[in-house]
Amino acid sequence: MNKRQFLAALAALGAAPLWAQAPERRQRIDVHHHILPPEYMSAIATRRSVPAPDWSPARSLEEIDRAGIGTAMLSLVQPGVWFGDVAEGRRLARTTNDYGARLVRDHPGRFGLFAAIPLPDTEGSLKEIEYAYGTLKADGIALMTSYGDRWLGDAAFAPVWQELERRKAVIYTHPTQAACCRNLNTEVSTSTIEYTTDTSRTMASILFSGTAVRYPGIRWIFSHGGGTVPFLLSRFTVAEANMKDRSRLPNGVVPELRKFYYDTAQANHAGALAALLKLVPVSQVVLGTDYPFRRALEEIAGVTSYGFSAADVRAIERDNALRILRHA
Repeated sequence: MNKRQFLAALAALGAAPLWAQAPERRQRIDVHHHILPPEYMSAIATRRSVPAPDWSPARSLEEIDRAGIGTAMLSLVQPGVWFGDVAEGRRLARTTNDYGARLVRDHPGRFGLFAAIPLPDTEGSLKEIEYAYGTLKADGIALMTSYGDRWLGDAAFAPVWQELERRKAVIYTHPTQAACCRNLNTEVSTSTIEYTTDTSRTMASILFSGTAVRYPGIRWIFSHGGGTVPFLLSRFTVAEANMKDRSRLPNGVVPELRKFYYDTAQANHAGALAALLKLVPVSQVVLGTDYPFRRALEEIAGVTSYGFSAADVRAIERDNALRILRHA
């Protein structure tokens, strides 16, 4: 290697996230790995429909070591930091982001951070985006799929999307309890049905509002294999055909869906994977475990037993995430 090549290599390392510089003896990257900071858990204690499992940084490290995961991308468990109070939302976003960034620093290479923002507080969100990227060196932004009666294609969120488009940001989304649809079925928890449905609602909102087309530089990651979208595809294409303003989807709904990324958390079984892969190529699928709500080895086993080639397994478990996150 000559001097110029050596300096170029050093520059590339300096620009890459710390976790991307870690040795590859643990290959996998988990894009769906929750943190439950104590202050945050106190704030949401009465706001969750079911109790959260026990969690600690040590348990996360044990889990990813056991599963051969090199790096877990950290994000808050639902319902997020926004409960209608501006001061509370900004405080929770800052304290939880600082907590996550501290884990990234304390365990080099093992964690990355998807930072929380207090959407729909636009001013607070823009300030937290600047802090997350400028000070904490976050890898992306984590959002809930809905905020009250608003999904992510809502026009009020445009200033936030403009800033994240400028940054070519990765946005990881996680479903929550939509205001419309709580306690509909007392036999099962909200998460059993409504979470995947809320993912589908927000994807429809992003698509049919024209948000996906207006901000093509944003890289969206949707949890749980895109919820029920693969099943609803024909309904989406019919809705597209009936649109009055075709400028919102000038190339159609399917090309936009094929640009999104989809994690495998709780969509790791044959039916979900088969449906998803009829919609998107393997290049758009990334590994998610949903820890601590599901065990990492269980989620990984679904992917490895599906019948993918070795190259496709590596793409899902590492290369696809590495490709999009290196540019975060």
